[in-house]
Amino acid sequence: MTPQAKIEILQHLIQIPSVNDHEAQVADYIASLFAPYPQAQIEKVTYAPGRDNLVVTIGQDGPQLGLCGHMDVVAAGDESAWQHAPFAGEVVGDQLFGRGASDMKSGLAAIVITMLEFLEQGTSLPGSIRLLATVGEETGEYGAAQLTDAGYADQLAGLVIAEPSGLDNVVYTARGVIDYKVVSTGKGVHSAQPEKGINAIDNLMKFYNAVGPVMAKHTKTDPVLGSLLHNVDLISGGEQVNSIPAHAELMANMRTIPAYPNQVIYDELEALIAQLNQEPGVQLDLSYSFPEEAIPGDPNAPLVQLAKQISDQICGHETKVVGSGGANDGAEFLRAKADFTSIEIGPGSNTSHQVDEYISIKEYLQAIEFYEALVPAFLKQTQATVHN
Repeated sequence: MTPQAKIEILQHLIQIPSVNDHEAQVADYIASLFAPYPQAQIEKVTYAPGRDNLVVTIGQDGPQLGLCGHMDVVAAGDESAWQHAPFAGEVVGDQLFGRGASDMKSGLAAIVITMLEFLEQGTSLPGSIRLLATVGEETGEYGAAQLTDAGYADQLAGLVIAEPSGLDNVVYTARGVIDYKVVSTGKGVHSAQPEKGINAIDNLMKFYNAVGPVMAKHTKTDPVLGSLLHNVDLISGGEQVNSIPAHAELMANMRTIPAYPNQVIYDELEALIAQLNQEPGVQLDLSYSFPEEAIPGDPNAPLVQLAKQISDQICGHETKVVGSGGANDGAEFLRAKADFTSIEIGPGSNTSHQVDEYISIKEYLQAIEFYEALVPAFLKQTQATVHN
């Protein structure tokens, strides 16, 4: 495949506005690229109307390496603020612009092209590759959760997620995430007679004032990821200035570390809610949004070190083995029956989620070269380990 053909595939992906939805259009396009190859096993797994995960498997018996990328992107925001239209895939010099150019349609395109070139060239692999193209990563990793529950990761020997770490970083460990909401229900009355009502904001603030000290007790620090993070980011309540509020709510975001599994946090939040609900007039309800566990990882795992070695060779730089403050699909896939290492390495820039997001074309093409070297090397290494 020519470099121009590889660029055009990425442009086509960016031109599909899969903003927190519509991933089926991306899945259909990628599936069409594999359609000429009868040896490619193509499966669509529907999450919701217009939202299909895509699983493509090639190769033969032996160890299986997963290559993962998500098909959704975040909103472009005010499109008039963009100098380059967010869904055009415009090329200027070495830069290709568009929403998802960095996060993460360049990584997705690179792993797709890697598999296509193996098919095109008739490459004999010592095992198989499974593309796991997911929906809903930006809003909760629920595509990865669905594929994991359906068993698509149960045979993996390793997983490479093409998130935009940059090719000079191999991410082996990552924070988890807990988004939670607390809803306070009171009783609305005229503010001249507050004794007849229940102020939902007052009761919500009891939780707000108590939860900080509870979370501050978690003093362990991960040497790579740092400490547990807890931030209340949204608060709303009340209807008008002369009415006692009957409803108030807050939302908080937590970034967890392996030392504190999510269940520890759930137990503490639920105990605090139960304690406050014992007070007269207090009615607090707690819910979670797509929580993810932290990924402990091992910096010396064979897949981590192999990725570092190959990136060093192909890109001519010193590749760092690092952790990530953000969650990724690996947190879901690691729930599978298989015991495997998940890493994150892919092309990217520091413009993810920003206006005029872009990717370096040179880095994008290097990423394809990197994956094409990593896949057979890992399968061969793993097969040799099994036979020994």
